[in-house]
Amino acid sequence: MAGGAEFSRTVAALALVVWAACSGPARADDLAGLARLDPTQSRIADGGDAGPGGIGIRLALSQAVPYRVSLLDGPPRLVVDFREVDFAGIQPADLLASDRITDAHWGPIRPGWSRMVLALDGPYVVHLAEEKADLAQGGARLRVDLAPATTAAFRAAVGVEEAPDYALPKPAAVDQPKRRQTGEAPLVVVLDPGHGGIDPGAEAPGTREAVVVLNFSTELADILRRAGMTVIETREADVFVPLETRISVARAAGADVFLSLHADALAEGEAVGATVYKLDMAASDAASAKLAERHDRADLLSGIDLSGQDDTVAGVLMDLARAETQPRADRLAGAMAGAIRKAGLKMHRRPVQGASFSVLKSPDIPSLLLELGFLSSESDRARLADPKWRAAMAGAILSALQTWAVEDAAEARLIRQ
Repeated sequence: MAGGAEFSRTVAALALVVWAACSGPARADDLAGLARLDPTQSRIADGGDAGPGGIGIRLALSQAVPYRVSLLDGPPRLVVDFREVDFAGIQPADLLASDRITDAHWGPIRPGWSRMVLALDGPYVVHLAEEKADLAQGGARLRVDLAPATTAAFRAAVGVEEAPDYALPKPAAVDQPKRRQTGEAPLVVVLDPGHGGIDPGAEAPGTREAVVVLNFSTELADILRRAGMTVIETREADVFVPLETRISVARAAGADVFLSLHADALAEGEAVGATVYKLDMAASDAASAKLAERHDRADLLSGIDLSGQDDTVAGVLMDLARAETQPRADRLAGAMAGAIRKAGLKMHRRPVQGASFSVLKSPDIPSLLLELGFLSSESDRARLADPKWRAAMAGAILSALQTWAVEDAAEARLIRQ
């Protein structure tokens, strides 16, 4: 593996996909089995080979495994994906000897894959990552060194959070294409509380984004159901749900609307108030390509099996679907921001923004991501903890969905004539 500045540039360009490079006699088919971590020979400590201010991660494994290292922001985190490492019974205190790691989580994320997430106290870049056979003890040693970095260098190195060799979710069982809602049946809303399980999301003293949005989703679901809507949640407990699976849940439910709920944190700058995100149309081509690459071809469009089609055909069909869906999502974003503002609730200075979040990329379901607030803001944290504020926000979301559903249904009926 390369080292120093050259290696950091590789991280930024490729999101640092690292496969095990073993000098011993291990065969490729040996790498698929379950590896075990030896905590007595493993350590996460300040220092390492990146110099003063760095962090050194040393993991002793019973065998070499494919792995990948990446960096995530909000808050800064190091993510290490493995195929597959058994962390059973190992607690953070067994490995951590670093004042620069503020929190640690590890465990399985899907069959065959494990993940380690280390929350960092500031911006770092990967100085070195390598795995070598341990000829003396047997097994392998995984070594990752982090070097302190500027905010700009860290953000340039931030990668993606899917595991390598991504295990696709089972396609949703959809026999017929989902027809656009006309108001004759209850509106089907899929709520997607972000993060969960070993992915805590943003963190602030005494609270985690995954828990905050799950609690709000539960309260919101109850209010929407009382208003006559059909509501499905992508998770109902503090568990990890892969991003692509969240889209499959929505499609299997026959969703009329997909609403992802978050409460992020930003280390710098002004970030206060609720923000509504819709898919940035400049990213729509990339969104189609990403779905065609990552998602099961039988589950790209409701009721249309594209498993026999190439990327070009799949992309064209998704773009055609999105040409109808995206204006509907845009109107819903406007209704959502308007209802939140009308309720007198604090909104970000740019209340509606475009983004290319994975959960917004379903081409045939109007999808939004709602940042309820920012855990990095003391005032937002207070609002998120206030039952009256949460009830008011849930009421605003209900009002937006009801207003949009009536207008959307009227348009659908007109189109069918």
